[in-house]
Amino acid sequence: MIRLQPRHVRTRLALWYLVMLAGILAMFIVGSVSYLFFNLRRELDNYLAERIEDVEQVLSFAPGGKLQIGQIATRRDPDRAQESYLEIQELDGSVLYRNDQLGELQLGGVPLPDEGKYGYSPRSARLPNGERIRLASRVDFVEAHPVLIRLGISEEPLWYDFTRSTGALLAAFPVALLIAGFVATALAKRSLAPIGAMAMRAEKITAENLSDRLPVENPDDELGYLARVFNATLARLESSFERLRRFTADASHELRTPLTAIRSVGEIGLQQDGDVHHYREVIGSMLEEVTRLTSMVEHLLTISRADSGRIQLQQSTERLLDLAAEAAALLEDLAYEKAQRLTVEGDNSAVVLADRLILRHAVMNVIDNALKYSPPGSPITVRVERTEGRCILDVIDRGPGIPAEDREKIFDRFYRVDTARSREAGGAGLGLSIARWAVEAHSGTLRVLEGTDTGSTFRFTLPAAEGVLPVVTHAKELVGS
Repeated sequence: MIRLQPRHVRTRLALWYLVMLAGILAMFIVGSVSYLFFNLRRELDNYLAERIEDVEQVLSFAPGGKLQIGQIATRRDPDRAQESYLEIQELDGSVLYRNDQLGELQLGGVPLPDEGKYGYSPRSARLPNGERIRLASRVDFVEAHPVLIRLGISEEPLWYDFTRSTGALLAAFPVALLIAGFVATALAKRSLAPIGAMAMRAEKITAENLSDRLPVENPDDELGYLARVFNATLARLESSFERLRRFTADASHELRTPLTAIRSVGEIGLQQDGDVHHYREVIGSMLEEVTRLTSMVEHLLTISRADSGRIQLQQSTERLLDLAAEAAALLEDLAYEKAQRLTVEGDNSAVVLADRLILRHAVMNVIDNALKYSPPGSPITVRVERTEGRCILDVIDRGPGIPAEDREKIFDRFYRVDTARSREAGGAGLGLSIARWAVEAHSGTLRVLEGTDTGSTFRFTLPAAEGVLPVVTHAKELVGS
């Protein structure tokens, strides 16, 4: 199959440039030769008008009725005067006078409709010998006797100048295109050289050297903008790869910990002789680690499905206070073990459009985090409010607090403010990451408010749904010390 489109961009750019230049040159040539031709013809017509006036001034009739013509003055261009053809006729067509240049040739027969008293009408014509002339005619009254004056000027010099100029321009046309082709190719190659350099550098960038960047010669032009966009993309890829490596390493470490514990407990149990009670304790310890491992795997599966976009929200109108109360009720046992007071209070008119299970799971993760890191006997409050167009849920604890530099990092996967205490609490550093994803999937935000070193406030902000119920404020203490 014949390939009509050139392969290289520089070739296409050069061809487009040549096509545009050829069109411009063609229009220039046509315009130039047309201007030249009509300008020369206009000068010829002006000369004809002056020449007819000169002829009119020297016409007279002799006493015998013969037409006489005196010496015609030559005001300009004597050469053209030698090429002038003059013929004077009666209106019936009989010839009264022909000059020597015309000889036996005739300029015309009967008068034409536009030949009148008040002007001349120049037009192109040919003599019987084939010579091209510019012909003008006019009716004049010589001693009250009407005569038709016809004057012709040879157009051969005009056509000679026109043909020579046109030939010169047409001969220069391909030469100009050839020179322009070399220049266009060189310019296109030079202009696209930075793209070639960027492509060569991009070919060498792999997952192992994502820190490399494309060269930026001029950051203010289009190629510089393209390079900056590529570099920004590489920076995002580098960050994503780094997070992926860290996530893989942290996940491997977190999964290895319970597996190592299970193996150690099992090996120790097999090495020791014991009764049924002893083996029950060994199996119980192993099951605790299995439970921890199962929870971690479920969290990892949730994160994987969330990243791939496979989780579809089944949204419905929900009271945020009821949803918070359900989440807190599922954590009563954990609060009871630490004698903590878990209270849910707020505005029952706070209604949101949400997937009940996913949003409840997010609230549970935050409350669970507050219960784990708050001291025994401390209060944890879940407060729901409604403002203009928004619903707010705050989880307030009296724990150790979160340093300012860690308030955003705690939502990263596997991140812990205090690694040792987090492992004792059984956390893997995934709950808050899942909670933030769940809230953002509902077009909301989850953040930690600025506060003191003792206690933290996690704030859910969600768009309010339509159809708000009457305000009913109540409080419920789920667990008391």
